[in-house]
This record gives sequence, structure tokens and C-alpha cells, in this order.
Amino acid sequence: MLRRVNVIGKEMNQEEPVGVSGGKKKMISNQILQNTIEGLKSISRIDFCVLDTEGKNLASTLSEPWECEEPVLAFVASPAESQVIRGCQFFKIFDEQQLEYVLLAGGEAEDVYMVGKLAAFQIQSLLVAYKERVDKDNFIKNLLLDNLLLVDIYNRAKKLHIDTEVRRVIFLIETNHEKDSIALDNVRTLLGGKAKDFITAVDENNIIVVKELMETDGGRELERDAQNMLDILKGENAEEHFHIAYGTIVNDIKEVSKSYKEAKLALDVGKIFFDEKDIIAYSTLGIGRLIYQLPIPLCKMFIKEIFEGKSPDEFDEETLATINKFFENSLNVSETSRQLYIHRNTLVYRLDKLQKSTGLDLRVFEDAITFKIALMVVKYMKYMESMEY
Repeated sequence: MLRRVNVIGKEMNQEEPVGVSGGKKKMISNQILQNTIEGLKSISRIDFCVLDTEGKNLASTLSEPWECEEPVLAFVASPAESQVIRGCQFFKIFDEQQLEYVLLAGGEAEDVYMVGKLAAFQIQSLLVAYKERVDKDNFIKNLLLDNLLLVDIYNRAKKLHIDTEVRRVIFLIETNHEKDSIALDNVRTLLGGKAKDFITAVDENNIIVVKELMETDGGRELERDAQNMLDILKGENAEEHFHIAYGTIVNDIKEVSKSYKEAKLALDVGKIFFDEKDIIAYSTLGIGRLIYQLPIPLCKMFIKEIFEGKSPDEFDEETLATINKFFENSLNVSETSRQLYIHRNTLVYRLDKLQKSTGLDLRVFEDAITFKIALMVVKYMKYMESMEY
């Protein structure tokens, strides 16, 4: 049976070239080859088999692959570009003068040779197109990872016909399951909008969308695009849970890595302080972005100085619910008591009790800020501790 490899992690390992220029050649995936020859068979009713230069079967329209390792090796060693062996037409398929595949065509039809030549030409064209996509994908990956010199960025972008001075933003997509469950090609199909957008991955944890924007696109449009992506992905993967983060808009291709780093930071910070949100923008991180960059010893010192060793998350659920609702309503006593379905005096009593135990009066703006930061710092420390185990 033909083994089809199309999941993100495995596909990257199988086909990813090394570096920007050079390294292992990247062949067309077996799935693409299989789809191509199946389509050709449906039109011509001729069976095809694609093999590598060692005679290994890569794709076939037959239920049982042809056993032809010996004749394939002999054909590869011969100077002929096509040949009839054991009643089958053999064709060589090259990639820049290097033999890449051997195509076999067989059947009762009289035009096997002509159809076989057309099939070989089709696969040859796929190699060229796929190689161009690979070159662009490789360039984008190295651009995101800051692996290119400034002069190389513009030179390679020009050769690959990629605009350098357009508005772009990075969307980062993460799911709660292993990436083996989501094929990168499937995501490209689902989210492939503009021809000038790029969808790639630099690791096995996230999918990256480099999106080109209109001159008038702003925060509202980015939020809309992120929501559209989320809806599409959820529609196709109902059991998955996705998080989408995005950076700020950049105007030059050399700044794309900046938006990528921002999106990564937004994804990490969002897990700590905005875990209830599926979409998070770098521009909305607020003070959480600053807290995330604090060293843990400094955080512990801050909590100890403010609360004299007592952690603010040790309060009972009722008190914490009151505090959070009070903050949600911008320190408005009347609105908070209304939403909590309690009397105003009851809320005042709880706030007075909290002031006695902590020395902080949440009705005072400065004390409220201190307490809010303390809650966020504790949340950050707990998250970092959980990541160590």
C-alpha cells in the first residue's frame, strides 16, 4: 500500500530543505503525485506508476504496485529518456538536468506513449511550480527567524517576485492537539485567500499566516480576519480548540520578523492573562506584556512587600469574585453591587474587610492599580511554575 505523508511535522521533516540556498532537494509529496496520476488515469484510462531512481514505488494507480526495481535501475543507467520494457512505457523526469523520477505507463490503449509523455510533462511542470513555492516558503521561514542579512532579504525577494513595500501582519495559529492532526496543506487550502499571502510553519507548534493588507486595513479588519480564520478552522476541525494571536502591521518586508515576534509574545501572554479569549492581539496586551518580562525573584519580592508574605490568591472565592467584578466595572460600586445581586452596603462591607486585611482600599485608584498588578503577577508566577513541571 502507498503510504501518504501529509501531516505538518512529518511533511516538514521529509521535505524541508536545509538553509536558504542549497541542502537537500525538496521533491513533490507522494500525495500530490498520487492525486496527479489518478486524475490522468480518469481521463486516459491508462495506469501510471511513479518511482524514484532506486525503483521505490512512490505513487501508483494500481491496487498492487508493479515490481520493477531491476528494470528501473537498468533504465536509469541507460542514456535513453524513454523506453519500452516488459510492455510498459518508461519515462525519465528531470529536475534541472538531474533525474528525479521514473514514470511508468501501461495499458491496452494505442496512445500509451503520447499520454505517458503528457503525464511526464505534467509532473515536470509540477516540479517547477512546487520548487518555486518551496523557494518562497523557505525564504519566508528564514525571514521570520531573522536568518537573513538585510541585503539578502531584498535580493531574494526580488528574485522570487515578492513585494517588499506592502503592509503585512503575522497571524499565529495554535491548537490544543498535536500538530500531526492538522495538515499544513489543508490549512493552506482552508485559509488560502490572496495569492500573495503565505502560510507556513517554522516548528511543530504553530501555523503562521503572513497576510498582505490593504492600505485602509486597521485593527477592526485584523480582528475580523482572525475571527474568520477561527470560524473556518473550527468548522473543519470541530474537536480542536484554536488560539490565534497577531502582531502589529509592518510596512516593509524586513519588519515581518518583528510582527512574528509580537504574535508569539501575544500568544504566550494571552495564555496567562487572557486564557478565556481565543483571539488576542499584541496591541491589547497592556500591562500583561510588561509583567511577562519580569524575573520571578523580583515578582516574589513585590508580592512579599505588598502583602507581607500573604498571596492575594489565598482569598476565598466570594472575595475574589467581588474584586474581579469591581475591576470589570471600573471601580463603580453601584454597578458592581447590581451585577453581583447584592446590596451596596454589602459590597462596601466586603471592600472594608479587604482593606483591613491588606491595607489596600480598592476604591482608591492607586491602591486598585497595585492590587490589580499583584493579582496579575501571582497569575504569571503560577503559570511559570507550571511550565517548569
